[in-house]
Amino acid sequence: MSENPGSIDSHPDPAERAPQPFIWPVRVYYEDTDAMGVVYYANYLKFFERARTEWLRVSNVHQRELAAGQHLQFVVRAANMDYLAPARLDDSLQIFLTTKKLGRTSVVFYHEVWRMTTNTVNTAGFEAKSAPDLLATAEVTIVCVDTNAMRPRAIPTTISEKLRAIAAGSKMLNSGSGDFLKKSV
Repeated sequence: MSENPGSIDSHPDPAERAPQPFIWPVRVYYEDTDAMGVVYYANYLKFFERARTEWLRVSNVHQRELAAGQHLQFVVRAANMDYLAPARLDDSLQIFLTTKKLGRTSVVFYHEVWRMTTNTVNTAGFEAKSAPDLLATAEVTIVCVDTNAMRPRAIPTTISEKLRAIAAGSKMLNSGSGDFLKKSV
C-alpha cells in the first residue's frame, strides 16, 4: 500500500473491475486550469460529461436523434465527487466510466480520473515518467427527461436494452489506448 492516497497501489487495479470500464482520454489545456495552474474543480464534471456522451455514442445512442425524435434528453440529477490529487496543465488523463445502476428512468455512473503520466525533469536532467495516479472519483446520476413536460420518463426499451448489455459486461468499450488496463500491478 502506498502512502499517497491517490497512487495506484492504494486502489484496486482498474483491470480487475467488472464490468470493463469505458475509457475516454483527456489532455489538460490551459483553459482547464485555475490561477494555481491546476484543473479547476468544476471542469472534472465536463470531463465526465464528455466520457458519458462518447459512451452513449459508441453504444449507438444518439442524443440529438433522441431529443428531436422522441423529445427525450438525459440530464444530470446528482453528482458526488471526491478529489484526491490535482491534475495540471498538459497532463494526460483517462476518464474511466462504468454503470453502477440502471433504473427505469435513470442511470448511475461511477467515474474515475487517472493521470497516466507526469513528465518531470530529474536532477540529472533526464525526463522521468511516474506511474498512473488516481486523481478523482465521482458518482453521477442522469435521468431521462421528457423535454416537453420536463418530467422524468422511462428510458426507451431499445436504449435500456443496449445499456443493460453494456453494463453486464457483454461488450467492452474502450476508446483509449487500453495500456493501463493491461498493466498488472
